[in-house]
Amino acid sequence: VQLVESGGGSVQAGGSLRLSCEVSGLVVEDYSLGWFRQAPGEEREGVACTSQSDGSIIYADPVVSRFTISRDDAKKTVYLQMNSVTVEDTAVYYCVADFECGVTPGGLLDPEGYDYWGQGTQVTVSS
Repeated sequence: VQLVESGGGSVQAGGSLRLSCEVSGLVVEDYSLGWFRQAPGEEREGVACTSQSDGSIIYADPVVSRFTISRDDAKKTVYLQMNSVTVEDTAVYYCVADFECGVTPGGLLDPEGYDYWGQGTQVTVSS
């Protein structure tokens, strides 16, 4: 199984980036796909997840109305459109896959709930 992210880079605050993650070794239609991120010195936090079971989408509060997750199962790819980025969005972004969008009892995306991870792509936002 491989998840390969691309599209990271440097962007100024207020700008946009689109991340892509190509998945191989899985029947993508059977899996929920999502994104996590990890800033320096911080724990990994969930960003968004799109469920394969009911099509529902979960967004973390800091990215609501700015980021959009989408998937193209024919291309075995999940995307993260990032708009109106801020310096707080600077992090390594990871693509994830599992049968369901794992969440904690409090409703946050739970990194323990995902079996498959990409290597990550760096996003750096400058002011």
